Parts: sequence; C-alpha cells; structure tokens
Amino acid sequence: MSKKKGLSMEEKKQRMLQLFYEKKDFFQLKELEKLAPKEKGIIVQSVKDVVQTLVDDGLVDSEKIGTSIYFWAFPSKATHTKKRKLEEIEEKIESSNKMLKKCEQTFQEAKVGRDECSERDDVLKTNKELREENETLLTKIKAYKDSDPEAFEQMKKDIKSTIDLANNQTDNIFTFISWCKSKFGMEEETLYKQFEIPQDLDYLLEYK
Repeated sequence: MSKKKGLSMEEKKQRMLQLFYEKKDFFQLKELEKLAPKEKGIIVQSVKDVVQTLVDDGLVDSEKIGTSIYFWAFPSKATHTKKRKLEEIEEKIESSNKMLKKCEQTFQEAKVGRDECSERDDVLKTNKELREENETLLTKIKAYKDSDPEAFEQMKKDIKSTIDLANNQTDNIFTFISWCKSKFGMEEETLYKQFEIPQDLDYLLEYK
C-alpha cells in the first residue's frame, strides 16, 4: 500500500480558515490544536505554524487578552482582506501605468531631440574618418621626416589641418551632448550609449 500523502501548507491554511468561518467563534491555540486534527485533518504539530501564517497573511486576527491569546476570523474578514488586496493591486497597476506613460513620453522627447540633430551620424562618421586619416598621415610622416624636409613640412601642415577639422567635429559632438543634457535632463553616460558615441572621445593634440 502506498503511503498517504500529507496536506500541503496551502491546503492546511484553507482548511483552518474553513474551521474559523464555520465556528464563528474565538479560540485559544490549545483549542485549535484539539479541533483542527479532528475536524479538518490537520496534524496537531502543524496547527501553530498554520495559524501564525494566517495571522501574518492578515487572514486571521489575533489579540492578547490577559494572559491568553485569542484567534478569530469571520467570512466578512476574508471579504475585507480580498477587497484590500484588490485595491493594492489596482494601485500598483495605476502606478505602473503612470510610470509607463512617463517613460514613453521621455522616449518620444528623446526621439525628437535626436531628429533635430539628424546630422549626428554624419558628424560621427566624419570625425572617425578624420582620426583615421590623421593616423595614416602620422605613419607617412615618419618615412618623410629624414628623406625629404619639404615633404615633411607639408605633411605637418596637412596633419594640422586634419586635426583642426577633427577637433571641430569633436566640439560639435560635445555641444550636442550638452544640449541634450540640458533639454531632457539625461545622464551623460546614457547619451553616449544611446547615440553610440565612443566613451573615450576627446580632442586630438597637435603634432609637434
């Protein structure tokens, strides 16, 4: 024969509540420890934990009178508790909806700001190209430095021109970030991430 399966905590809680609703009376723990096993099949060792769990859940009331602690729960208590929980859930839903609307509004504002700065992609692309060109020129200048002084000087001028252009584009990007921070109150780190701007973006130093 298979061993009889015991009651789960949830089943014990439901049965204990039924006992309170049926009796509609006040009980001490020792009284419940006698009634629950007999009428609801809840073993005596579990009664205290089950009752305390119901008290913690707000489904059973408890009060110390003199030296004794009494427990009680009426059907109206369950109705009130369910109504209170429903109100709490409705409040959470309302709060979540407000938060969602706020996030959507912030997102739409951020999109508008991005549209107004539609040249951002071109600026970033040009900035990247100028930096790459600068690296190429620096590599070439090493080859011309010793063999052709005139070419070396011209290369220096070309590098300076490239650096000036790159720094101008970098300045435009920093101005864009500053404008977004002021208009939307967004964190700088968020802006860098959202607009895919390199975190290490900085001005190029002039070649000496």
